[in-house]
Amino acid sequence: MAREYFIGLISGTSSDGADAALMEFIPAPRLLASHFLAYPDTLRAELLEFAAGHYRNDAVDQLGRLDHELGELFAQTALELMKHAGLPAPAIRAIGSHGQTVRHRPGGSDPFTLQIADPNIIAARTGVTTVADFRRRDLALGGEGAPLVPAFHRAVFADHNETRAVVNIGGIANLTLLPARDGTVSGFDTGPGNLLMDLWSREHLQAPHDEGGAFAAGGKVSTALLTDLLDDAYFRRIPPKSTGREYFNRAWLQPKSARHPLPAADVMATLCELTARSVADAVIGCTPRVAHVLLCGGGTHNLTLVKRLSALLPDCKLGTTTDCGVPPDWVEAAAFAWLARETLAGRPGNLPAVTGARAPSVLGGIYPA
Repeated sequence: MAREYFIGLISGTSSDGADAALMEFIPAPRLLASHFLAYPDTLRAELLEFAAGHYRNDAVDQLGRLDHELGELFAQTALELMKHAGLPAPAIRAIGSHGQTVRHRPGGSDPFTLQIADPNIIAARTGVTTVADFRRRDLALGGEGAPLVPAFHRAVFADHNETRAVVNIGGIANLTLLPARDGTVSGFDTGPGNLLMDLWSREHLQAPHDEGGAFAAGGKVSTALLTDLLDDAYFRRIPPKSTGREYFNRAWLQPKSARHPLPAADVMATLCELTARSVADAVIGCTPRVAHVLLCGGGTHNLTLVKRLSALLPDCKLGTTTDCGVPPDWVEAAAFAWLARETLAGRPGNLPAVTGARAPSVLGGIYPA
């Protein structure tokens, strides 16, 4: 059987740049190469402002320009990955591009989600068929449009003999439950992952994140602030559920932190504990009981966060997705390479038990090279 290569592209809630993963799926999923292209500081700042609803001049013009600029940047990321891997465009079956989410509002009477990075530009610049716009079909079927990675987690990380949970800690944290013996997969966004900690780091450390969790490690968790944070109704909602920067943001945190004046390090420690507690509570609440937790995403580099998760989940084996062959920084990009493959094969990419959609569906639109 001929070898088939797929590329996955994504920028997550942190909006710091484009991740690219080159994947081979036969006989088993295998990461062959990876690449990251950071957003220029000016672009990242504008994206964060736009996502927060702060528009410059004409919002439609700004959205169109950002869509174009990100399309060029995503295309460049893929081209640099292909060059690094020594593979020409004809060797790549397809690119799966998630794009950059600028708004995700799955609730209400007119639910919608919007990801930008023009796939027409990606296909034209790379010469590779591109699959994009994965989330909106699920919303059209009554689903949340997220999380979409659990189907990939099932394909790659499930084990017939033990129940596993895959926990991705990006800007938002999400959990996938993989029951033993081919049980029904479930999953949902647990709440903030790195998002609030990164926000606090930019404001108080003038750094994009708390390197290794060192600042949090030097602070003391405030029980009063933590209780206030965890009292939010989102944590009590029954899945399916998803969230994003539209909900957990500076405006969400500010009144709570104002009610509990604390040293900056103590707030960081408490935000770290918020992520750990909300993730751990979700894992503990899983049925069947989880034996093995596989961590992925940028949060795996926060040693304080990982240490707290280990303490809060003493009955679970805690590891990373590296244990199953995919390094934690590249799982989401790998997932969209896999979703592109499913789309081209005419197979559904969503799991209604996860998203709440009325039916499984082939996801995304195809933009031929």
